[in-house]
Amino acid sequence: MRKTFLRRALAGVVAPLAAVTLLVGASAPVADIGTPTWGGGHGGGGGGTPTVSVEPFGTTPDGTAVERYTLTNRGITVRILTYGGIIQSLEVPDRHGDAVNVVLGFADLAGYVENNNPGPYFGALIGRYGNRIAGGQFELDGVVYQLPLNNGPNSLHGGFNGFDTKVWTATPFSDRHDAGLTLGYTSPAGEEGYPGTLTVEVTYTLTRDRDLEIHYTATTDAPTVVNLTNHTYWNLEGEGTSSILDHRLMLNASAYTPVDATLIPTGEIAPVEGTPMDFRRSTAIGDRIREPFEQLLFGQGYDHNWVLDRGDDDGLVLAAQLKDPTSGRVLKMWTTEPGIQFYSGNFLDATLVGTGGNVYRQSDGLALETQHFPDSPNQPQFPSTTLRPGETYDTTTVFDLSGLRRR
Repeated sequence: MRKTFLRRALAGVVAPLAAVTLLVGASAPVADIGTPTWGGGHGGGGGGTPTVSVEPFGTTPDGTAVERYTLTNRGITVRILTYGGIIQSLEVPDRHGDAVNVVLGFADLAGYVENNNPGPYFGALIGRYGNRIAGGQFELDGVVYQLPLNNGPNSLHGGFNGFDTKVWTATPFSDRHDAGLTLGYTSPAGEEGYPGTLTVEVTYTLTRDRDLEIHYTATTDAPTVVNLTNHTYWNLEGEGTSSILDHRLMLNASAYTPVDATLIPTGEIAPVEGTPMDFRRSTAIGDRIREPFEQLLFGQGYDHNWVLDRGDDDGLVLAAQLKDPTSGRVLKMWTTEPGIQFYSGNFLDATLVGTGGNVYRQSDGLALETQHFPDSPNQPQFPSTTLRPGETYDTTTVFDLSGLRRR
């Protein structure tokens, strides 16, 4: 679909790669943090040479140092933490070219350490298994594995100490076109109850095409289950400014996976037609969120997995489109994954203060998480999340904010 993705496509992989691409059509201010920079050639226009810079960002309670990397390229600025691989901020211009941060997060490390897990998982890399596993149990090759129960009777987002709580190794890079950061983490066998030693690499690349790619790969030395994602919350009007209920959302999905009262899929693939779950046409998120529909009552809003209309296409397909009528910002999302979780920020409860100093209330941000389906290890009719030795987990998602180029 996109030339950047095609240029970076890898051969010989077995299960789906994850990349996130954000494209912006106007220059955003570049932060100068006065720290070492790895230069990279002669980028063309709108912001000059790609750069990567780094600064200290505190220490974890066990004394591990955390760093914040800033990637800049052609006027786009993204800040990424080695703690949790978190996207802390992303500045995007509106229809007038005025840039603001459009993702939710905290201003300092303490905010993430104390509040992000259990909590909202702002901007974090999620693993080993994104979303819920019923009863914290699954069986693989005749062996039953028990995971932590950190979400009522279920396991959520990898447990109490998932990938969002780890300090990742970081290797910056740049050339004349791109600036990037490769993060690495090795999860030992038995961590949070999961089998196999899992070796993970996540590469963030800010490209000359104004794409921010997040490329996930993983290998294992024993059979295991894997479902990685990124948990960025969006508010296209600007972080901390307003509710997202007037954002208009389209989901390219004719079906979804209904859940029980604990938000575990029942196993049914249900049509969206005639329900508040139908986002096949662009619809304001707030239009039907308060309808007395059982699934909305279970989630206190939207917190469900949609089954994307992929047909026989195993490549990138359009998953979602989000529009903010106030700023004119548009997000399009493409993925190789079979599903997408739309979460409307139902449990933001005015107890958290964000990066801009504002309190986050219900529906002040939304998450769109590309994924395999929740509880897939216990649902044989769902696409498999099993990874075996000799295979490579490899999946791609593209966040495209290029709509302003047409204005």
